[in-house]
This record gives sequence, structure tokens and C-alpha cells, in this order.
Amino acid sequence: MEPGGGARRAALPVSVQITDAQIASLVDHFYARVRRDPSLGPVFQAAIGAEWDAHLEKLRRFWSAVMLRSGAYHGDPYSAHLRLPGLTPAMFDAWLALFEGSCRDLFPEATAQAFIERARRIARSLRMGLFERLPPGPSAA
Repeated sequence: MEPGGGARRAALPVSVQITDAQIASLVDHFYARVRRDPSLGPVFQAAIGAEWDAHLEKLRRFWSAVMLRSGAYHGDPYSAHLRLPGLTPAMFDAWLALFEGSCRDLFPEATAQAFIERARRIARSLRMGLFERLPPGPSAA
């Protein structure tokens, strides 16, 4: 465990060197695909509207924090997804399929796999938190 109670994230393999330029390329490529996707595009468009440039910059910071441990992102992805109307568990599978395809389009296998592993963990965590919550326990009287 890291200070503050968080689980320690595994370091990237020594052979994988990820850069901010790669992160920017992935975010731009992937979200262009998301915007064209018939199931994901409308959900993202409803949530983001005309603010795509700002959203893409936030996502670059998010992935920098995830992959490079840069500390560039300060936000709450869980709460942001909690507020999305029409979000379903199946959309996480569609998101992952597009993400994995984008990684494989852009990067050598080891680099793609490093992004994919992190994305799968993030998606699993969000899906569990949003859709697989336990019912509330009995209230204390």
C-alpha cells in the first residue's frame, strides 16, 4: 500500500518507454473513434458537448498520471461517470474494444499492452463501482 491507503500500481516494464507525445496521440486517435461510434458517440457528445478540446486535454493529463505517474491529473473519474445518463455496463466493453484497437494501431505490442492493462483495470473498477454495488446494509437504530 502507498501512503494514504492507495494500492501501489505496478511499474511499467523496463522495455516500455511511454512519452507524453504517445499519450496525446492515443487520446486523439481513440476519442476520434469514440465520437464516430454509434453507441458511445451520443453518450460522450451529450456529456461533453462543444467542450471536446478541454476534455481531450483533461484526458491527456489523466493518462499521463496513470502511465507516467506524473501527478498531472486531479479529478474524480468515478463521479464524472456516475452522472452520465444512459451509461450501461456493455458500454465499458465497447470502450475497451475501441481503446485496445487504438493502442494496437499506434504502438508496438509491449507499449500497447501496457496501456491496455491499465485501461482494463480502470474499466473494471469503474464498472464495479457504478453497476455492481452491494445493497446498503441495515441502518443503525
